[in-house]
Amino acid sequence: MKTIVIAYLATGIAFLTVDAIWLSTMADMLYRPLLGDKLAPQFDLAPAVVFYLIYIAGIVFFAVMPALDGEGLGKAALNGAILGLVAYATYDLTNQATLRDWPLSITLADIPWGAFVTAIGASAGFLVASRIG
Repeated sequence: MKTIVIAYLATGIAFLTVDAIWLSTMADMLYRPLLGDKLAPQFDLAPAVVFYLIYIAGIVFFAVMPALDGEGLGKAALNGAILGLVAYATYDLTNQATLRDWPLSITLADIPWGAFVTAIGASAGFLVASRIG
């Protein structure tokens, strides 16, 4: 149990840090210019917190724990990248299919971003948990 908690915390810190850099940089460069008034005037913290809590648990379950079972850092990174690709593609392609005027450029930026940031979170969670846990 201690290893899972350490993996969760390390994954969360890494994922949130890297994602915060992306969001703070890209909000005014990508999202706001393309989505404009579709964006809420103020950030709603509650759903964001719920997303991060659930998604980080998913990263630990699908990427970090298999890697800790002996498959190593490469497995954590690969499983994290695949999970991120699937999750972010689900979000963006659903928006692409169902929302009026969803910009293709956001989809094309978000999907590789999701793969990258999830791989980083999974790798960090594995590295810390394998050394401390």
